[in-house]
Amino acid sequence: MAMPLHMPTYTVDDLEGFPNDGNRYELLDGFLLVTPGPGFPHQLVASRLAYLLMAYLNPSGKALVVGPGAVELRPKTHLEPDLLVLPAPRAGEKEWADFSRWWLAVEVFSRGSRMYDRNIKRDAYLALGVAEVWLVDRDTQEILVSRPGEPADVAQTGKLIWSPPEMPEPLELDLAELFR
Repeated sequence: MAMPLHMPTYTVDDLEGFPNDGNRYELLDGFLLVTPGPGFPHQLVASRLAYLLMAYLNPSGKALVVGPGAVELRPKTHLEPDLLVLPAPRAGEKEWADFSRWWLAVEVFSRGSRMYDRNIKRDAYLALGVAEVWLVDRDTQEILVSRPGEPADVAQTGKLIWSPPEMPEPLELDLAELFR
């Protein structure tokens, strides 16, 4: 007779007790996702992209770029994209759980995160209300773009045009600059 397998579940509060050991600990509906910390090539691309996004968004004062960020729905969901773009905070928005609007979540593929990023986190971000998800693939030098109600993982090469809400002009991102 088969015995049912009991999978432990956790809360966002439980995450505070997890070790600071270089791994990334995240929760999706109480289930723990653990990935190794990012390496140098990952961080280099994430830093370049953060710089390009900040240069575009910061003069307007309408949005923030943070990395890593957190999309949190207490008590059992806490996901940390490599970069998160969210509208400038409104009064009272001081903790991750206070935010409910996110313009963009970015995941840079790493060997240890590719499967989670593409098969789990992308769809979770969209279901939680993130307006757009970018999966950055250093190997193929492309960005896979997903939006709610549209085909997933639309490959962008060469240039990526992004038109976030409230911004008068779109961002034209040269991917050769990002992956140099």
